[in-house]
Amino acid sequence: MAHFTQNIILFDLDGTLTDSAEGIIRSAQYMQEKMDIPIWQSEDLRFMVGPPLRESFHNAFGMNETQIEQGIFYFRERYFAVGLFENAVYDGIKQTLKTLRAMGKRLAVATSKHQSTALRILEHFGLTEYFEIIGGDDTTSARNTKAKVIAYVMQEMQADTKDIIMVGDRKYDIEGAHALGISAIGVLYGYGSTEEFHACGADAIVKTPQDIVTLFQ
Repeated sequence: MAHFTQNIILFDLDGTLTDSAEGIIRSAQYMQEKMDIPIWQSEDLRFMVGPPLRESFHNAFGMNETQIEQGIFYFRERYFAVGLFENAVYDGIKQTLKTLRAMGKRLAVATSKHQSTALRILEHFGLTEYFEIIGGDDTTSARNTKAKVIAYVMQEMQADTKDIIMVGDRKYDIEGAHALGISAIGVLYGYGSTEEFHACGADAIVKTPQDIVTLFQ
């Protein structure tokens, strides 16, 4: 197994810290209903977990810019009210975060989710205490790609690329980190796959939250 020495570890949220599929899928179905789009089955909407909404709405539903804005409005109408808490922390995550902190690691969150929503979710599940920075998209900064979010968190933490590493469950996490010259770990307990991680060049692939700790021991 690979070994890493970076002191700063960034975590994705959906599919990495929490299993958030239910709330995201139900909110996507709500959006489809409001926009008079045929409602897809839950399994067919699992791709929604991870990528930025704009990308998913454009690629999957063929929406133009005006439709994307309307779709995001309807999605968030439900998600901000109830969807964000249709969610659960993965088994082993809290202990993993505790152990990494005890090892002297500095931890942060870098998510494509709206930053205020990410904060609400992490507060709800008692995870904020483990992270120095919680970074995400917002309405004023146009941090609308994973690379832009990671760059923002790096700047806030005054981090050097050689001393920071990304942990995530989809290719967007790996590619976003690599675009900035940062190593990245793919986790298989989320929504990605071994094939996806090999294709995007993940620097390591782990099966469980506990395996993340092993990479730094």
